[in-house]
Amino acid sequence: MPENTKYYTLKGYAMMEDNVITASMEDYLEMIYRIHSSGEPVRISTLAVSLNVKPSSATKMVANLKKHNLVSSERYGYIKLTDEGNELGRYLIFRHDTIHKLLCYINNSQNELEQVEKIEHFFNPETIMNIKKLLDRLRYQKFTSF
Repeated sequence: MPENTKYYTLKGYAMMEDNVITASMEDYLEMIYRIHSSGEPVRISTLAVSLNVKPSSATKMVANLKKHNLVSSERYGYIKLTDEGNELGRYLIFRHDTIHKLLCYINNSQNELEQVEKIEHFFNPETIMNIKKLLDRLRYQKFTSF
């Protein structure tokens, strides 16, 4: 093993990152974006049902997202995305869909939701863009190889 190679635990790598948003926060923001994009108003109850969590958990997480200026909400009102929340939500959906397409391609399946949910938080934007480019090339080769 090269001397300059340093290995860390998953927690060790996470501690080196300067992310202010956790994986759980990403999951909630992604779902808020999904619900909002469908045209349905986003309420705590809708969010809790969509993520299979208790309303009290959704309330706490929305408060965290609000502290990070990703959403706005009033007590017993709708949850709205801020401009920053909307932009991050759009990226989270893109990341999710890109990884999902890759896993479906690799596994020759139609649905890899569980795997995507388990791993999507560990990819950086550069890797996601490179996966997207790879999928585009693979799709192009598939249609031009005849």
